[in-house]
Amino acid sequence: MSTTRPQKSGDLGPEPNDVVDVVPPGGPLASGVPGGPVRSLALGSASGIVPLARDFTRQALHDWGWLPAATADRRAAAEDVLLVVSELVTNACLHAEGPEELRVGCDGRVLRLEVTDRGAGQPAPRTPHRAGRPGGHGMFIVQRLCVDWGVTRVPGAPGKTVWAELAAPV
Repeated sequence: MSTTRPQKSGDLGPEPNDVVDVVPPGGPLASGVPGGPVRSLALGSASGIVPLARDFTRQALHDWGWLPAATADRRAAAEDVLLVVSELVTNACLHAEGPEELRVGCDGRVLRLEVTDRGAGQPAPRTPHRAGRPGGHGMFIVQRLCVDWGVTRVPGAPGKTVWAELAAPV
């Protein structure tokens, strides 16, 4: 199964020359991985947000040497990252008034994904998990694929950041 989609003219998203790895002082992400490059993508007014987020993340993985994958394990690790991005952004679309921003950062050992949204809810895996039931699998998938995940809120500010960390392939 491929998660690649052809880029169409008129798609919103970064141009290759507009993507820059930035390492802000004090660490790359709002609350996470120390050191390493970080990329950020505004999602608030984009169309086709989930494929856009996946394509953006895929390009970062390519630029950081995760793709093309030399082994099946490395390919599976990259596909896990793309699946988690899809689930986090989809959840923000369905349950949190839409995503505002995607941040992707990697320090060589851990890749951290952050999706900031406008919602007040608290994401959680559906329990008990029922594999045959349609819907409700997003946070279960995130929980199973990630080494850690959580929610960060700024007191007095609307919305939240849902973050997930995946181990880098060896």
